[in-house]
Amino acid sequence: MAITPKVLAFAGSTREHSFNKTLVKVAAAGVRAAGGDVTVLDLRDLNMPLYDEDLETRSGLPEGAKRFKDMLRAHQGLLISSPEYNSSLSAVLKNAIDWASRPEPGEPPLSCFVEKVAAIMSASPGALGGLRGLVHLRAILGNIQVLVLPGQQAIVRAHEAFGSDGRLKDPKQQAAVEQLGASVVEVVRKLRA
Repeated sequence: MAITPKVLAFAGSTREHSFNKTLVKVAAAGVRAAGGDVTVLDLRDLNMPLYDEDLETRSGLPEGAKRFKDMLRAHQGLLISSPEYNSSLSAVLKNAIDWASRPEPGEPPLSCFVEKVAAIMSASPGALGGLRGLVHLRAILGNIQVLVLPGQQAIVRAHEAFGSDGRLKDPKQQAAVEQLGASVVEVVRKLRA
């Protein structure tokens, strides 16, 4: 019997009306259509402070970081939509990854990232759609033992790309982003078979 892959979807933005939050929900619809379970997370809800080794030494991981790690452990797949800030990923996203990469007592390094399957995407008002930031995100995730699928999507002119229903106006783009979610489900199934 085929497993039901669990996928965690989040954007590297805390902005309420973030294009990347909207985009990752499109990919999440692809997970559901492919028969996976998806949890959409807003990093804002975790309230993680900036990574600080002194804080970690004094108090351990903050509650938000522990919750994020627990969620990562509970899912086999990831959908990450990354805004591009100054040709790289956002500080919010990098900070979340940095906290989650910290081992707790008795835990192997990177335990909540190892063997995860991820699809990455971005949306930006600019002409490249956040593509430059995805290069950095792919490298970081690969270095912490996440299997990042080769397909990705970068949505240009994001301020014009979405309809009021949260779907992409271009049906080809909508289908391509949904396929990112479906691909994570398919690969997780094959790896766990």
